[in-house]
Order: sequence, then structure tokens, then C-alpha cells
Amino acid sequence: MYLIDLEYQVPLEQVDAARDAHVAFLREQYAQGVFLFSGRKVPRSGGIILARGVTLDELDAILQKDPFRQQGLARYTVTEFVAGMTAPELAQFQEG
Repeated sequence: MYLIDLEYQVPLEQVDAARDAHVAFLREQYAQGVFLFSGRKVPRSGGIILARGVTLDELDAILQKDPFRQQGLARYTVTEFVAGMTAPELAQFQEG
């Protein structure tokens, strides 16, 4: 699994202008089964995405398609982790 931390690099007005394209990108990755969760940080300085089922190289290729990345709106930090414990309702995501 991967925790993807987006940090905005531009004013929110620029982020908002690309939001619809970013949401379309997110929806595509949910449909592919790659993204599990996503949302804004509080305060709104970026976002978080939880992904699975791909290699790090595949994930990097996917993230290159994000309009936020293509337009230089956000910086991405990817952390790979193994979900060793989960809440019972999320047990299907536990890896080891």
C-alpha cells in the first residue's frame, strides 16, 4: 500500500481551477481499483491518497497523469507501507 501526500505549491485559486480535472483523474483510479481513499488536508494545504495493487513504478506512472502534477500545482511524497493491523471492517486490506 502507499500513502501519497500532496502539498500544494501554488495559491488555492490555481488548485481550484484544476480541481475538476483532478477529480476526473481520481475517479479513473478508483474505477481501476488503485485508489482506496482520498481527501483534503485540514487546513487545506494539500491532500492524501491511499493506493494499493500496483508497484511503485506503476504508481509513479499513474501519478504523472494527475493534472495537479502535470501543472506543477502540488508536490508528491509517496510512502510505501504494509497494513499489519486494520479495523475489522477493513480487514480485506490487511497485508501481514
